[in-house]
Amino acid sequence: MEEIVRIKRELAYQGKILNIYRDYMALPNGHTAVWDFVEHKGAAAVVPVTGEGKILMVRQYRNALERYTLEIPAGALNYVGEPKEVCAARELEEETGFRAGKLEWLINVNTTVAFCNEIIGIYLASDLIPSKQRLDEDEFLDVEEYGLQELLDMIFTGKITDGKTIAALLAYQVKRA
Repeated sequence: MEEIVRIKRELAYQGKILNIYRDYMALPNGHTAVWDFVEHKGAAAVVPVTGEGKILMVRQYRNALERYTLEIPAGALNYVGEPKEVCAARELEEETGFRAGKLEWLINVNTTVAFCNEIIGIYLASDLIPSKQRLDEDEFLDVEEYGLQELLDMIFTGKITDGKTIAALLAYQVKRA
């Protein structure tokens, strides 16, 4: 493959959890292209499984989609380099009110490889211990329980469209088989 080289990167927008850049790229055909690049500090997510085998999900409003979605609990790292398992454990407790007695890595997911470097570490939480929900002041969500097959049916009927949730539930299905 011929080499593509970044000539310059300019910050276009600096946000709370992401930065947006314009990358000027030298292409193999001699042309220069301007590509968008979204820099994300990373995130973690968790598939929380109860002792009865139910999966805890969160229903929350997503502004980009202008609707409520059903997702696994997740959140951004507090800082670049924060261990993803620490973030996953924190988000589980904050969003669902449970702590994990056992937390094991399932899969990593790059969410949008065409323009974003976000990587989400996804973990399986079991031996759940009741704790206290600690939502952020701008976070409003409901915790719901589902069987795995119910969730898989929602994926394949288009009711669940969130990429991290789809990857996580399919990875969990394979891992537990």
